[in-house]
Parts: sequence; structure tokens; C-alpha cells
Amino acid sequence: MSEPDSRVPEYLGRLVRQVQADARVPAVSVALHRADRPLWVCTVGETGTGNPLTPDTQFRIGSVTKTFTAALILKCRDDGLLDLDDPVGRHLDLPAHGELTVRRLLSHTAGLQREPFGDVWDSLRAPDADQLVAELVRAERVLPTGRRFHYSNLGMAVLGQLVARLRGESWAQALTERILTPLGLTDTTVTPRPTAATGFLVDAYSDEAHPEPPTDFGAVGPAAQLWSTATDMARWAAFLADPVALDPAGAVLAPATLDEMRWPLTTTDETLWGAGFGLGLILIPQGERVMHVGHDGAMPGFLAGVYGRRGGDGTAGAMGAAVLGSSGTAAELFDLTHRLLGAAVERDPADIAPWRPGAPAPAAVRGMLGRWWGEGSEYVFSWHDGSLRARGVGDPAGRPPAVFEPLPEQPDVFRTASGREVGELLRLTRDEAGVVVRMHWATYRFTRHQETFDRYDFRAGR
Repeated sequence: MSEPDSRVPEYLGRLVRQVQADARVPAVSVALHRADRPLWVCTVGETGTGNPLTPDTQFRIGSVTKTFTAALILKCRDDGLLDLDDPVGRHLDLPAHGELTVRRLLSHTAGLQREPFGDVWDSLRAPDADQLVAELVRAERVLPTGRRFHYSNLGMAVLGQLVARLRGESWAQALTERILTPLGLTDTTVTPRPTAATGFLVDAYSDEAHPEPPTDFGAVGPAAQLWSTATDMARWAAFLADPVALDPAGAVLAPATLDEMRWPLTTTDETLWGAGFGLGLILIPQGERVMHVGHDGAMPGFLAGVYGRRGGDGTAGAMGAAVLGSSGTAAELFDLTHRLLGAAVERDPADIAPWRPGAPAPAAVRGMLGRWWGEGSEYVFSWHDGSLRARGVGDPAGRPPAVFEPLPEQPDVFRTASGREVGELLRLTRDEAGVVVRMHWATYRFTRHQETFDRYDFRAGR
């Protein structure tokens, strides 16, 4: 491992200090987590409580809470307690909207209104569990189900009730037992500690910062209740991006489940495809096959951005950043999370691992390695890192290859595990001497020479 560039922490710190000053944020706490470097933290400002601002100071993280509720739902699914396409009313006794599916609620495509019934942001009184459920009859379906993205705190609150029902304990208990404790997120809590920062509304036309009233979100807590530190949230972001690095045994969630959560199910804007939504996760493309996955949060007096980074040259393993601030209006904080991740990769990229010779390809696949033609285009099949792979000759360098897994019960048959045609079969055909002469991938014929669909072979001229 190479030594990190000593100038990078100062550069990142300057970014933080500039945003804190320009956006006039009373307190900012930032952390950057990556597997190949020590944890980096930066705090600027004052808590507003008389307590010093430190990396252990808690801030409200608002809707970042939704990522935890989504993880709890997926864990219920993995434990066999529900199916994502179940109507939520199959598991909860609801007076209305029970036909909405778990998947639609997770991806904000159910069409349910944004907030619980009533003017909760005027009264700052959130419903308890019984009231939340009873007043569902007064909540609107503002769009047809599946029509488009429409953000709903109410939908996530219902999912929190579902977790409690399936686990036989409160949402908070399930969260602590199944996510926070196993991942060591000991500074993430449902209620603030005495040393937590105060949230402020900063006046637009003066330097006055007025404290916002503390709020308890009651039964809507699974949408926005949590308090945490930047260090905890950077670790959580790293988990969302690279779960194997922080949870190698898959005790919290299987890596395949995080893959599922990160798959985009909708865009948040019809014409500007700058953000997507998966299962409880916001997806922000950064270009060159780089994706930031996580969530933003906002509650009175607080803003938060928590994202992990996936893909791209120079991205380290377990890379996540968190920016927490004690202002309800400093939208610049949201962009800072992405700027920090990008700057860290640009100025201190991950080390390049040296290539080393590996074991030879198994005898059964050696005869299929090399160039093949399918649908008029050329592909290269190869054996790398212990698996059979395929790439189109004209594929961009950053596009992942298709990776195949053998089916033990069916010789000469493989399943596409990832990449192009994922899930489809690859079938080999051999001649009398055992040489692979044809392949069928997703039923398309592959041959050693370019052929038309009616088998005209250009090389043979017939």
C-alpha cells in the first residue's frame, strides 16, 4: 500500500470550511471512510449547546433513516417473512391502501401522499402507531400506483409498522439488534444524547441563527427519526456501497441483497436523469460508470448527506462519506458529500493491485476460449479470476464483462451470473472429438466465424 498524499486532508478540509462559511452553517461534521486509509474527520463551527463540537457530536440525519428501514424490510424478506411484491395489507391490518406492495412503497412509486393526514409540519405533532393506521382512510392516493416517483414519508412509516409487526418488537428494537449493533454503529440513536448539536434556521438577511424546536416523529420515525455522527454515517455509507468489506459473513444483509437495493427502479425526474431510486436508496450517477448510493436527510434545523461510492478507476473499497450540518437551509451541504468523494478519488486514488499469474482454465472450458461471433458481432470469451467471462470486442473499457457460473448438474451449461444477459443460459455444443463448435447464449447462436442468421458463413462463402 502506498502512502497517502499528505496534502489531501488539508484540501478536503478546505472544501468543508469553505462550504461552512459560504452557506453559513453553525456546525458541520464530516467523515470519509475507505478501506485503504485511516478514517478522515473534520468539524467546523459550534454546537449551540455550550458543548464542544467533536466527531462524537450527534446531528439529526432525517431521511437517511429511510435507508435503515429499507434494510430492515429487505432483511425480513431474506428471512422469509415477506415477499417484496406482497400487498402490505397481507401482513398489516390496514383500513385503506393495504393493496399497495412493499416494493412500491420502498421505491416511492406507490402513489401514496407525502405525509400522514393532517398538517404535521404546522403542529409538529406526529401520530402514534394507532393513529397513523386509523387515519390511512383519510390519506390520498395522489397518483396511480406505478405511474411515477412520488416521495412519501407516510409510505415509509407504514413499512416501519410492518417491520414491528413481523419482528414482534418495536422498529427501534429491530434496528438496534439487527443493524446498528452488528455494524458497530453505536452513536446512532432514536433520541438525541445530551451532547447533540442544536439545529438552526439561519436568517436569510442577517447573521441570526434561531434554534428550531426539537421534534419527535412518533410513528413516522422510520422515515426520519434518527440521530447520528458523521463517523457512524460514513461507515454506513461504506456498507451500502461495499457490504463485503464491513460485513464479510453477510450477517446484516447478503451482498446480493444490497445489489438489489441499489438497482434503479425509477428516475426522480422525467427529463433530467440525474438521480434514480432503488429500494430505499437514492442513486446519483457520477459519469464513467461511477454511482453514489445513499440518501439525503432534512429535519428542522438539520441537513445530512450520506453516500457510498461504487465503480470507476481509483475508487477504494468501502468508500463512503457523510456530511452533517446544523442548518435547515444550507443546501450546499448535499453537494459537498459528492464533491468530497470525487476529490478523494481524484487526489488520492486507490492503489493499483499488481497482476499475478493464476491457475489455468479447466480443461472443460479451454476449447471455448477466444473469439466468437453472435448476432453479427464479435465477442471474446476468457478465463480470469477463476471464472468464465465474455466481452464484446467493441465494449467500452469500463463496461463489466458477463460472468458465467457452471451448472454442476448439467455439463456444458452455464448460468450468466452478472453483466450482459444476466440470468440467461450459455449452452455448449461439441463435435464427435469433444471440440466446442457452437454455443447458444440466451438462445442466440455463437460460432467461430461470422454468420448470418440463416447460417451463411462469410469465411467459407456459403
